[in-house]
Amino acid sequence: MVIFKRPLAILALGLTATALATTGLASPSYAQSAGYQISAARAAAIHECSVRADQYPENDWGNTEIYVYRACMADHGQQE
Repeated sequence: MVIFKRPLAILALGLTATALATTGLASPSYAQSAGYQISAARAAAIHECSVRADQYPENDWGNTEIYVYRACMADHGQQE
């Protein structure tokens, strides 16, 4: 039974990747086709806050990463 677990996992992963590729969910343009635009100010805030929060990885700092991100977005007047 143990012998079949790895091939089945590989098969499941392959089928998932194929399904995503054929539905277009894995394409880079998927996020852009959501039907809405964000402002340049929001994009800049998201980038800056993500860089700031990346200094506190969750596995080392617990919830600090999300708290820093949320506080930064609030400082920029943006929703998280």
